[in-house]
Amino acid sequence: MTASAYQDHLGRPIVAVTGMGIITSLGQGLSDNWAALASGTSGIHEINRFPTEGLSTKIAGTVDFIGIPTPNAVERSYAFARETTIEALANAGLSGDFNGPLFLAAPPIEPEWSARFELADRSPASDHPGDAYERFLTALRQRPDPAFHEAALFGAISERLADRFGTRGLPVTLSTACASGATAIQLGIEAIRQGRTDRALTVATDGSLSAEALIRFSLLSALSTQNDPPTKASKPFSKDRDGFVIAEGAATLVLESLEAAIARGAKVLGIMKGAGDKADSFHRTRSSPDGAPAIATIRAALADAGMSEDDIGYINAHGTSTPENDKMEYGSMSAVFGEKLVGIPVSSNKSMIGHTLTAAGAVEAVFSLQTMLTGTLPPTINYNNPDPSIVLDVVPNKKREAQVSAVLSNSFGFGGQNASLVMALEPA
Repeated sequence: MTASAYQDHLGRPIVAVTGMGIITSLGQGLSDNWAALASGTSGIHEINRFPTEGLSTKIAGTVDFIGIPTPNAVERSYAFARETTIEALANAGLSGDFNGPLFLAAPPIEPEWSARFELADRSPASDHPGDAYERFLTALRQRPDPAFHEAALFGAISERLADRFGTRGLPVTLSTACASGATAIQLGIEAIRQGRTDRALTVATDGSLSAEALIRFSLLSALSTQNDPPTKASKPFSKDRDGFVIAEGAATLVLESLEAAIARGAKVLGIMKGAGDKADSFHRTRSSPDGAPAIATIRAALADAGMSEDDIGYINAHGTSTPENDKMEYGSMSAVFGEKLVGIPVSSNKSMIGHTLTAAGAVEAVFSLQTMLTGTLPPTINYNNPDPSIVLDVVPNKKREAQVSAVLSNSFGFGGQNASLVMALEPA
C-alpha cells in the first residue's frame, strides 16, 4: 500500500482500533455484554452495597462481581480498568510491555465515609471543629494508613496500570465528567496523529458509586426515583423519564496507527475517524438550553472526520433519561442533521446499563464499534410512552439488524464538558 493509504483527508495517520475490553452491570467481557445489550437486557438492580433507607433512589448499575482488597472507589476503579485492559490487549494480540502512552479517564477521588469516620475516631480530641484537618494529619503521622492514602490519590489508578502493563512515559489521568471516556480516546487519537507514538492505550473506568455520590446527584434532582422495578427506570427520550440511573463500568480501547496495525498483522476492528469537543459555560451542571456547544461539538467531530451528515448511519446517543438533557441533545442533533434525523437510528445504551459517568464515553464507543461489526443496532428499552416533542427512531425496545459503516457517539457532561466521536469500519 502507498503511504497515502494510511493517511486521512488532512494527511494525518489513520487511527485504527485493534483491541477492546469492557465491564458494565451487564457482566464482564465483550461477548457477554454485547449479547445482553443486543437482547434488551437491563443491568439495573437494587443497591446492596450500602443501606438505602430514607433515600429517594434505591437502584443503580453497580458492578459487584469483581473482587477487590479494600472497598473504596480507587480499588474498584483500578480493578475494572485492569480487567478491561487485560481483555483489550488479548483482543489486540499484544503481550509484554505495551510500550505506548496511557490515557486514563478516572472519577474524582474521595475517601469513603466509613474510612473518614474511622480516621476521625482515632484522631486526637479538640475543642475547635476547625482543627479537623490538622487532627487527621496527626492521626496519619502517628499510624500511617497506606490504603487510606492510596484511596485519596487521583493518579494512583493510572500509575498502577502503567506499572502492570508497561506503558511508556508519564500516564495521563483526566476527569471531564460524563465526557471523560471520549476525551481519553481523543487524547490517544491525537498522540498517534501527531506522530508521538504508533499505539496508545485508552482506558475509562468508574467504580465510585457510594452513598455520598447517590445523595449528591439526588440533591441535583438528576436521578430517577422510579425504583420499582429497577429495570424500567431508565427510559431515554420517553415522556415519563425522570432522571438517569447511576452506574459503574469500564472500557479499554487499543489504538494504533493503521500502518503499524497492518504491519504487525493485527485485525482492525474499526477506524477512529474524528473527534470533537467544545466547552459549555452556561451552568455548572445544566447544558445550554439552545444546545449551541453540543451542536458545535458534533459539527467539529464530523469536520475532523472529513465526513458530512449524510455519511452517518447510526447515532449512539448520550441519552441519559433526564428531562432536560434528552431534550437538549435532540435539539442539537436536529440542528445538525435537519430533516434527515428521522431516518437515522438513534439509540441509548444507558437504557440498559445506566449512566457509567466517567466511563460512559469509552463504554459507548465499544458498543458503537460492535454495532458496525455485528450489523446489529441495540435497542432503547423502556420506550413505551414516546415524548411527542422528541421525534426520533430510537430503535424501540428490540434490536434491529442493519449494516452501518459510520457511527456518531455523543458524550455531553456536567461542567460543560462535551465530546463526540465518529467511528467507521473502513479507512476510506
